[in-house]
Amino acid sequence: MSDLIYEKKDGVAILTMNRPKRRNSFSPEMMVKMAEAWVDFGKDDSLRVAILTGTGDISFSSGADLQLLIPLLIGAREPETEWDKKLVENRKIMNDALLRNTDLYKPIISAVNGYALAGGTEILQATDIRVASPNATFGLSEPKRGIVPGGGSLTRLQRQIPFAKAMEILLIGDPISAEEAHRIGLINEVVPQEALMDKALEIAGKIAENGPLAVRKIKEALIRSNGLPLEEAFKIESECAMDAMKSEDAIEGPKAFMEKRKPNFTGKLRATK
Repeated sequence: MSDLIYEKKDGVAILTMNRPKRRNSFSPEMMVKMAEAWVDFGKDDSLRVAILTGTGDISFSSGADLQLLIPLLIGAREPETEWDKKLVENRKIMNDALLRNTDLYKPIISAVNGYALAGGTEILQATDIRVASPNATFGLSEPKRGIVPGGGSLTRLQRQIPFAKAMEILLIGDPISAEEAHRIGLINEVVPQEALMDKALEIAGKIAENGPLAVRKIKEALIRSNGLPLEEAFKIESECAMDAMKSEDAIEGPKAFMEKRKPNFTGKLRATK
């Protein structure tokens, strides 16, 4: 069975981290396949939103496999499998898998079904809407292992939650509960375990009904303007808004509203004369 299951259903991509016996920890195979899946998701116009989750009800992901992935990345073991070799030959794969330095502006939902520790919390921060089960646990335990959470947390976490809480999570390395993660704004909602995927799919369905280009431009504007002075941020906002206004959807949406029908969005730009 593949370390990552990649499915497509009704315009929704579902990526399932699939190593339940290892708490869905990141293996070289998972990283390579996740990077490939994100690239495919970005290019496939039929896909409008993605859901990231883990197999089972124990773990979303416990992060990098300390026996397989970390020793490979630091040179403590030689490449053995095709996945090892691909990862060593192209270190950009790790960035692509963890959505670092990418321009993927389609929205991504996390369905956190248990432990989301170390790399599990890191990749969580690359997603846009996050729902979790009550037994979910979050944390960045890397300092306890003598390493740093360099998969995005040093940049993203302080931008997503209050600075002092970000420093507490990063420096101490202790886990926090789903309730605490919700309280500080790291996740959107806590739902019963049995309703987790239904909730994620419900949110995905609502997003998929919206204008796909408008949705992408909203995410793009937020990411590109994050941390910039207002003058620069407004330029990006205007640029993204104008791009959306050039689409066929910008005509179809208001027209469908006036005609009291469901819009038929395509995400296509209007033909220029």
